Amino acid sequence: MNERKRTEISTLGEFGLIDHLTGGLEHYNSSTRRGVGDDAAVIDMGGRATLVTTDLLLEGIHFDLTYTPLKHLGYKSAMVNLSDIYAMNGTPRQLTVSLGISRRFCIEDIEELYAGIRLACEDHHVDIVGGDTTSSLTGLTISITCIGDAAHDEIVYRDGAKDTDLICVSGDLGAAYMGLQLLEREKAALKGNDDVQPDFAGREYILERQLRPEARRDIIAKLREAGVRPTAMIDISDGLSSELMHICKQSAVGCRIFEEHIPIDYQTAAMAEELNLNLTTCALNGGEDYELLFTVPIGDHEKIAAMEGVRMIGHITRPELGMALITRDGNEMELKAQGWNPLK
Repeated sequence: MNERKRTEISTLGEFGLIDHLTGGLEHYNSSTRRGVGDDAAVIDMGGRATLVTTDLLLEGIHFDLTYTPLKHLGYKSAMVNLSDIYAMNGTPRQLTVSLGISRRFCIEDIEELYAGIRLACEDHHVDIVGGDTTSSLTGLTISITCIGDAAHDEIVYRDGAKDTDLICVSGDLGAAYMGLQLLEREKAALKGNDDVQPDFAGREYILERQLRPEARRDIIAKLREAGVRPTAMIDISDGLSSELMHICKQSAVGCRIFEEHIPIDYQTAAMAEELNLNLTTCALNGGEDYELLFTVPIGDHEKIAAMEGVRMIGHITRPELGMALITRDGNEMELKAQGWNPLK
């Protein structure tokens, strides 16, 4: 521990820390086509490119077992990795699972967790090929690595967006965050009262979006069928604003998105009103939607407009114009990365 000079990690945040530690990294192997800085690393082993991504989930940071069933947690843990491979326009093939397990868990508990992982893999035809297990003094730790592939000329990175490109998102936004707020509210309200069960009737959709998200393989298939190749793409894990800023930063462009075009489900809107939260802020910064955010050439407008489950929300601009949200009343607000950041 360095006591002479101490800089708190929170001053950089997650992505600032990654940039700080990996800036200037040299690749010694010609097979490393793309390293740190995208949804997955790209490795050229001959023929198709290999895609590799890893996610680490810690109890108390990324999930709360008070209200998260272990089977749902396993399913979600796999899905967040599959989503990264789809965000590269690739196909997931294999998965490794590493677990840190504390003594409060029994074999039946881990069987439930693994049942969720296996279900996700079955749904997406992914093979579980290895991993590791160890003891933990701080609760449950889950580390999953997903390996996929793609043709070299089909991979979509974050740095390909161009001026006048259309900005598109799949599905709807903010639902997972609203599901989390509902679960946290009920946890606080029922603390110490084990005899009462929460009533979630009419809120099933936002709970499912939080506890059992789906990686958007279907959207990748629709884009391919329509002959549309995105110029840049990323999955929405940390919030729309944060992810769009990643694309703009790495593509050296600006953007304009329109509040009125951001897709939001009715249950999300109703929950935000009940909790007195700003709906647009939740949709921009909530995170864990695992939808796809991508840009396409303006010439693909008609193809995207005809595509079910995809919404055009804005366009890419020149970098000097900055990154902004156009509100419903026509005002322009600077986009800020206010999404999920585990290191702040």
